[in-house]
Amino acid sequence: MADNIVFPERNSLRIEYEKLFSRRTFIVRELENRIEQSIAPLSSHPRVKGRLKSFDSYFKKYIRLLKDDPSVQIPKIADILGIRVICPFLEDLASVEELIKQKFKVVEVQRKGGDHTYREFGYESIHFLIEVPEDIVNKAEMSGSQTAEIQVRTILQDAWAEVEHEFVYKAEFIPFDNPLKRKLAAINASLSLADIVFQETRSYLRLLGGELDKRRDSFFKKIEESTDAMLFSEDKTGSLDSLPPMEESGEAAKFQSESIWAPVEVPGTVSIDGLLVEALTAHNKNQFPEAIAVYTRILDMEPDESVGALIYKHRGMAHFASSHYEEAICDFCESLRLDPKSYKAAYYQGIVCSVLQRYTQAVEAFNRSLEINPYQPYCLFRRGQAYYHLADYPCALGDCEAALVLESFEAGRKFRDLLLNKLKM
Repeated sequence: MADNIVFPERNSLRIEYEKLFSRRTFIVRELENRIEQSIAPLSSHPRVKGRLKSFDSYFKKYIRLLKDDPSVQIPKIADILGIRVICPFLEDLASVEELIKQKFKVVEVQRKGGDHTYREFGYESIHFLIEVPEDIVNKAEMSGSQTAEIQVRTILQDAWAEVEHEFVYKAEFIPFDNPLKRKLAAINASLSLADIVFQETRSYLRLLGGELDKRRDSFFKKIEESTDAMLFSEDKTGSLDSLPPMEESGEAAKFQSESIWAPVEVPGTVSIDGLLVEALTAHNKNQFPEAIAVYTRILDMEPDESVGALIYKHRGMAHFASSHYEEAICDFCESLRLDPKSYKAAYYQGIVCSVLQRYTQAVEAFNRSLEINPYQPYCLFRRGQAYYHLADYPCALGDCEAALVLESFEAGRKFRDLLLNKLKM
């Protein structure tokens, strides 16, 4: 039987393979660049890695295909060119898949690992076989490769694939001992669970960030209405344009780093994170008594000081929105006591004092905020307002000018004009 088999000439195949190596490498680089451009809109920034199958891997597959179908004289190997797209989160897989289908002609899609049982430990991955775009084929000329494989995985799926490759494909036999199989299956299950938890956490943080943004906008709208109206009531040039939202982009991230994440609640338990979203949702619907009640419930759980400082700050903002100014000041003071570096709590305290026309106290609070973080254009602007009401126009102008150095905004420019007119009197 062996006498009738024509064995492939390894050396001849190697020479031919190496002759095309540089052209195929060029195609891989071009595909890498094109895929990177295609997925650039994704905020998670998946990584793209290209590879050209080594000759040894190519030859092994060549032999395997001959063995599987002896009638084939020259096996067609479609995945000589390979691209791997590694995504941080599970939801990114669908986004990358959609972009690949939009940008390339997909010949075949394989979803590997989806049919594994809980006892198995094969990796999961989405494999696309695509046609190499014609313009790239023409640039590479006679490369012998018109198709490429794109594998799309999460970071953890990719890590497991690398490990499995060592354990299974490079080994002479797969693990046959049941305890060892169970351990490998458990590792794979743990990685799969970690992917799910990461995705749930990301979805939760997105929800939390959205609620924080809404709460921030409503909070600063009231600040503008409460303080700027008093400041510009004597200005004859017209009403004050709205200030741009003040920066609080780090607040959600800070809470995320200091909180204990538990987006999926265990039955019979209540998580701080779930309560926070509930409070913020009520807050953003202007249901301030309900929001304050939930913030209080969180504080009754005696969270650690860093989390408590943030909750007091949020509750103070809800009290401010409810025009409970004394309660707001108390909450901001408590937030600052628990977190002496919370320049925002000191700033908010100054805001409420300004609304109550306690301008000397407002200046003291703004001073403390600026001692912690001097690079706050709006805190300088608000302190300048307080100086204005104390008739200290030179200090007010100094703060206004400093604020405009850090950021140019219409309210600041208008305030400067008002102060310059005052100083001419």
